[in-house]
Amino acid sequence: MIKCFSVPQQLGASLSSIGAEPSAILSSLSLPFNPIKLVCFVGWVYLCLYFVQRVQFSLLVPKSRKSIANIAALFSGPILLFILLIVDVVRKSSEGRGSVLEILKERIQSASAGMRSLRFGSKDEATLRLLDSSGRSITEIYGHGKSRREDSHILKLTEQIIANALEERASDILIDPKNELIYTVRLRIDGVLRIVEQLDPTICQAVINSIKAVSNMDISERRRPQDGAFLAKTGDGTVSFRVASAGAVNGEKLSIRVLNQSADMFTLNNIGLTEKQRTTLENAVAKPSGMVLMCGPTGSGKTTTLYAMLNKIDLFTRNVITVEDPIEYVLSNASQIEVNPKADITFAKSLRSILRQDPDVICVGEIRDEETAATALRASQTGHLVLGTIHSNSNAAALVRLLDLNVTPLLLSSGLDILVSQRLVRRLCTSCKVPAELSQNQIHDFHKKGINYKNIFQAAGCDQCHGTGYRGRIAIFDILILDNESKANIANNKLSVNQLRKDGDKRGKSNLQKQGLRNVVSGITSLEELKRVVG
Repeated sequence: MIKCFSVPQQLGASLSSIGAEPSAILSSLSLPFNPIKLVCFVGWVYLCLYFVQRVQFSLLVPKSRKSIANIAALFSGPILLFILLIVDVVRKSSEGRGSVLEILKERIQSASAGMRSLRFGSKDEATLRLLDSSGRSITEIYGHGKSRREDSHILKLTEQIIANALEERASDILIDPKNELIYTVRLRIDGVLRIVEQLDPTICQAVINSIKAVSNMDISERRRPQDGAFLAKTGDGTVSFRVASAGAVNGEKLSIRVLNQSADMFTLNNIGLTEKQRTTLENAVAKPSGMVLMCGPTGSGKTTTLYAMLNKIDLFTRNVITVEDPIEYVLSNASQIEVNPKADITFAKSLRSILRQDPDVICVGEIRDEETAATALRASQTGHLVLGTIHSNSNAAALVRLLDLNVTPLLLSSGLDILVSQRLVRRLCTSCKVPAELSQNQIHDFHKKGINYKNIFQAAGCDQCHGTGYRGRIAIFDILILDNESKANIANNKLSVNQLRKDGDKRGKSNLQKQGLRNVVSGITSLEELKRVVG
């Protein structure tokens, strides 16, 4: 009993000695651990946990053996990791894939990508649920038992990628292999791709499998192209996604298209039309018959303008039917038909059936073949208003393409009324745009043309625009109205196809440049962006 209390008594006596020197007290007390050993121990534990995580989500380890593999990795993970690293570096160096230092650098980048993916997936889970076409959630697809717990990290990472894309207003999500060691996640924002994350191959392949599973695609097939679709329930409603997969070098590529955003926000007042152009289109959609054709390359905003025109129509008093592939926006009080070639639902067959459903307005998502073009033009002659799109670089090129589709000049001249060609330019970020640095030649040209260049800005970059200098887009248009003289020339074959293509493309490009320049001198976009889009 006395021995048990001897140490505390001595400690109390030493502390009660007020006159003792501080250095003497510190020297009498020695640290119970070595800081260097502690750091090494913590590093060892983290390496073990990292290697366990690699084994857990590796597709090479069967589920029945994962428990044993995790235990082995927990105790000897760093040693095995170091041995495998040395073996892999020596093997690749002997095969001539690069020097030892280059291969080691790639491995370090891969490891850092894996650690970043853990942080990326550990953010607060957004209020978002992924559903397949039947309404089952991704958690129901993966189950609620052991497999669900094992895949919870992957499911959270998948949901976070989708939520991040919606938050950034992305139109596409691209997941593809950069090399054998890194996968990249890119978002197409305002028409420009941006890398938002780099993931470890094993983790990213598991993310791809989860997206394919919720899209009703075969996760075991990685070489042949596949198509699928899924939904996302958010606080603001439901968003649809189209998925396409394909085998690529070093892995599998996944492309996700964001669809079904609200169409109510698109009106003819806010998409970039001038007052004269807006009046022209408003008068066109107010007519009981005729045809308005949108022209432009892929991603130029044709569908958005099409919906802006549909929003100008009174959907309660007029029967509006659309045929689209796919349905990109949900339009209330309109009948929307989606093309499905596997079910033998094509544009041409849908148009023929629509004409028997008493339509007032017909919207054709895309004119691709002779039958669709001819049926749409005939419908515009029989008391229907027809709105449609066609892939072409200009209004003149659209006329040439319709003639190439074997549409007769007489049918073309009597059915088509207005051609609208458009492009999308990015808006300057209002938080960081700065006055443009113009050369003396540019200033001289502006003076010569009588243009005020004081309000011309250029991109700078800030946190709100993620350093791009741009946020949002606006359209520029070239509208061609086919008057009686133009229609007579088309009907009588007085238009030379080669001359029409040459002069028409040049004239259309000039018109787009003029409208784009108006946006530049108004401070909406920059000269560099206008040159990138129009040339």
